Order: sequence, then structure tokens, then C-alpha cells
Amino acid sequence: MKRINKNLLIVLILGISFGVSTIFAQPTSKSEEDKKVSIGGYGQIDFNKPFIPNQNSNSKLDIHRMVLLFGYEYNKRLSFLTEIEFEHVTEVYVEQAYLNYAFSPSLNFRAGLLLIPMGIINEYHEPSSFNGVERPLLDTRIIPSTWREIGMGLTGQVTAASLTYQLYLVNGFASYDGSAKLKGVDALRGGRQKGAESFMSSPNLSAKISYHGILGLELGLSGYFGKTQSSLYNGIDFTNKDLVQKADSSVVGVSMMAFDYRYRLGNFRSRGQVVYSNLSNTDAYNKFTGRDLGSALFGYYAEVSYVIPFNMQDQQHEVEPFVRWEHYNTHFDVAGDLTANDSYSYNGIGVGVGYRFHENAVFKIDYILYRNGTDTLNSGVFNMGVGVNF
Repeated sequence: MKRINKNLLIVLILGISFGVSTIFAQPTSKSEEDKKVSIGGYGQIDFNKPFIPNQNSNSKLDIHRMVLLFGYEYNKRLSFLTEIEFEHVTEVYVEQAYLNYAFSPSLNFRAGLLLIPMGIINEYHEPSSFNGVERPLLDTRIIPSTWREIGMGLTGQVTAASLTYQLYLVNGFASYDGSAKLKGVDALRGGRQKGAESFMSSPNLSAKISYHGILGLELGLSGYFGKTQSSLYNGIDFTNKDLVQKADSSVVGVSMMAFDYRYRLGNFRSRGQVVYSNLSNTDAYNKFTGRDLGSALFGYYAEVSYVIPFNMQDQQHEVEPFVRWEHYNTHFDVAGDLTANDSYSYNGIGVGVGYRFHENAVFKIDYILYRNGTDTLNSGVFNMGVGVNF
């Protein structure tokens, strides 16, 4: 309880500080008149009831996440944005925190704790922006959302070509920091450093290009390339071949590509993505750590929905039923003597509906029917949840 109160106190102090500065700030020059504080956030509260054959499972109720956003616009070119996230009430993270300088619409410099632009959900994960109570499992097991690291880079738009781009140099996943961080069931997820006393033994490249030149359609192509980070390189004597070989065996090469689309035609909606990641040196890593990391990851999902708008008490409401098919496999390929674990392959179909009281406030219900590669019977989970952003 002491931890919770301390964390809440920190956020209250931040909020009050921003609020007081907004209320009492008196502009004294034209440049100061450009200053602007923004406060926002989003939240997600979930109910999950698993249905597993021949097994009783309790329901889970969770304040999954509450996020507070603070932004400050120094002038028309320079701004700072940060998000403070509470997960499961007790865990506190900084989700992003970066400085952005706009040289022009086509060229921005950005530095700090950055969201990795991979797929859809990792960047656009406010609960009211996606269907279903929970994020697609593809975006936790292969794209480890919410995935963010410290770095810097360039963003912008090329208006004539209907393109936007992001290009970052960031620190990578931690694969070894005295203990192994990566494993077969969720691949890279355990290696996220999240800007918390991160260390770097080699930089990584992250990039995305989005095309929006067709009415109602947005296409995205993402890439991430580099190596994981290992504490064994710290202070190493490079003339000692045994130490170098040991450090090298604790590192995994990562090459990830993703294609995504979002489409709107009238009230019809569709979205989907496909992701492939090649992991090199996994045989040496698994032998060194005793883990079962796969050498290739693969997954995809496709979703369709239809928005039904109506008025109630002079307010616009919406109902949006949806269907989503999803597949992922974190042992799509394995190296060396490792045998692929079929339980790491997942197929699921979800049906549900969202009721929007407002475009930024939604109540969701869905049912996911799924089967892993070793299951002989389907399992399921019934979900309900509230999602808001402001």
C-alpha cells in the first residue's frame, strides 16, 4: 500500500505542477504566448473468464492500465511529450518521453524514450482505438507491445508522395544481464529495457514508412534490425578469446519486418498485419543460457467490423460488431538440436462488439475461441471491459 500511495503522490504532484503552471503563467512576450500545456490519458479495466476443457478457472478482474499524458509546447517548433503508466495498479512505468523539434513538416528531430514503430497496436493502443477487450496476442508474443526504447531519429511526411516516415537509432533488447532474458514462449518480450537503467552494447535501427494516398486506406511497412544487448561485453578484454566467445554467445541478431493495413469504406472497417522475425545465433544462445528461443517468429491477423451509429438522448452512439482471425508461432523455425514446441503455435478466432457512448469511451464484450498446437480441444475466454481516452 505504501508503494501505491507513493506512486499516486508522484503523479498528483506532476499533475498539480502542470495545472498550476497553466493557470498562473502570465505571457510576457510573443514567444511565451506560444507555450501550451496539454494533459490527457487513457485507461482500460478488464474482466476475463477462461474456459479450458476439464478445468475450472477463476475469473480475473483487473485495472489493466491507467496512463497519464503530459505535453509541453515551448513554441511552434519545439515540444516535449511524456506518458506515465500504471499497470495492474502497482506497477509504474514511463511509456514514452521525448523531445521533438520540427524543422519543417517533412523533417522532425526526435530524441528520448520512443515507441518502436512496428505494426499498428504498438503505436496506437488507446483502448477506444481497437476492437476487443485485449490487444491481439500477436502484439504481445511477437511484437512485444508496448515496446519502447531510448534513442533518437527523424520523422516527417512527404506530402507529394502521400508518405510519412520514422527512422530511429535505439538501444536494443537485453538478452543477458547476469541472467537470460529471452525465451521461446514469448520470444523477445522479456528483453524490453523500457528506458529503466538501460544498457547498450550495440545500437539498433528501427524504421517505418506509411502510405495514405488512397482514400480510406493506410498501409504500413516496418523494419527493425540489430543485435540484442549483453552485459558480458562491459569491461571485456577483447584479446581474451574465451571471454569474447562467451559474450558473443549471449547475443542474438534480430531482423523483424511487418506489413499492416487499415481500411475504411463508409461504415465498414478492416485492419490486419503480418510479421516475420529472423533471430540469428539462437543455437549458441540456447546452449549458453539453457533457454529455448526460436530462430524465426511469424504471425498475422485480419479483422473486419461494421459501425452502426444511432442517436440516444441527443447524443451520438455507436455499436461496432467485429470478427478477427489470428495466428502466431514463436517457434516458426528453430536452430541446432532444439525441437519446435507446438504449444507455442496459436490459432484463434474472436467475435465481439463495442458500444461507444462517445468516440473516446467504449464498453466491450468479446469471446475468443483458440487452440494451441498441442491441444486436442478448443479453449476459450470471455472478456468484458471499459476503455477510455481523453
